[in-house]
Amino acid sequence: MRGMRKGIACLSTLLLCSQLAVAQTARWQAIEQEAQGQTVWFNAWGGDAAVNQYLDWVSGEVKRDYAINLRIVHIADAADTVKRIQTEAKAGRTSGGSVDLLWVNGENFRTLKEGGLLRTGWAEQLPNWQYVDTQKPVREDFSVPVEGAESPWGSAQLMFIARRTQTPEPPTSPQSLLTFAKAHPGTVTYPRPPDFTGTAFLEQLLINLTPRPDALKHPPQKATFADVTAPLWRYLDQLHPLLWRDGRDFPPSPTRMDTLLAQGALRLSLTFNPLHAQQKIATRELPEDSYSFGFQDGMLGNVHFVAIPANARASEAAQVVANFLLSPRAQLRKADPAIWGDPSVLDPQKLAASQRDELAARISPTQPTVLAEPHAAWVNALEQEWLRRYGTH
Repeated sequence: MRGMRKGIACLSTLLLCSQLAVAQTARWQAIEQEAQGQTVWFNAWGGDAAVNQYLDWVSGEVKRDYAINLRIVHIADAADTVKRIQTEAKAGRTSGGSVDLLWVNGENFRTLKEGGLLRTGWAEQLPNWQYVDTQKPVREDFSVPVEGAESPWGSAQLMFIARRTQTPEPPTSPQSLLTFAKAHPGTVTYPRPPDFTGTAFLEQLLINLTPRPDALKHPPQKATFADVTAPLWRYLDQLHPLLWRDGRDFPPSPTRMDTLLAQGALRLSLTFNPLHAQQKIATRELPEDSYSFGFQDGMLGNVHFVAIPANARASEAAQVVANFLLSPRAQLRKADPAIWGDPSVLDPQKLAASQRDELAARISPTQPTVLAEPHAAWVNALEQEWLRRYGTH
């Protein structure tokens, strides 16, 4: 009798799972059907030709396969789109918004989520979520719980770029970077905050230098901010006089740093993509001797996401696009340095053998340990203090 009851319980569980799977399939088919003919306005950073070309390819694929009209709105800063979404909400525009999908993470995600301006609970319902590497920080964004309000679509890690003919032995710690800058004055710099790569450089140094790293997991506190950040400002006070243009001017973007590196004016550039150097060599925007490197104790990393505003006009089609961005085919293409070189968020072990091997080949064996981002609230706090101290130079 006991064995029979166990068998009946197992059969009931299997039937329930089967019914749930059928219901989920039917639900997704209904979303795909509703998505046909919809236009998705996708606000995405447009600062790199490789990114733009990849998104043009995505537009063609979703048009052919799902009859979705994907319109890419190239933006310089997601904060501008966040302000537009906030303005629409204040005006009572609860539907028919101007943004259907947004490339977002960090402070901008926190602002939208805390304002109740995002659609929630949808991301892990996407069929292609089954392939996601959940060991990556895909359920937290700069220490803020995601709660299904955004879908991952790429990984990022702060990296330096150098040229082997110029710099065969790169600096591998903040202290050795300072020594390097002293040995080669005027050839080191970083993008001016609030450029996100410039701010990430500040966060990297703060993680390395602060005596209170646990404080970075929570929003900054007025009572402890000075103590937590003091080593960072002491370090920058030493570094800035050694920088390009004596630290009185900063490049506006990593793209400008790449140009200065290629011209020989700089010895180091910065990127948030471990495969950036390979991709830029492939497009001949960086010399063939360019290479990426990081600090020996690890480099700052995160996951970037797409989110759907609560007032999106085409939320069904936006979900279909987000699901396509997670597909093995789209992820493998994106990870190819000849296309973009943006690291995948998929788990190779969850893929078919041929896809697994292809994805594994895209992972650099020398990539540094990934260090978690501080809480999203540190972004604005560090930028404001940096501007107060150095912004008038």
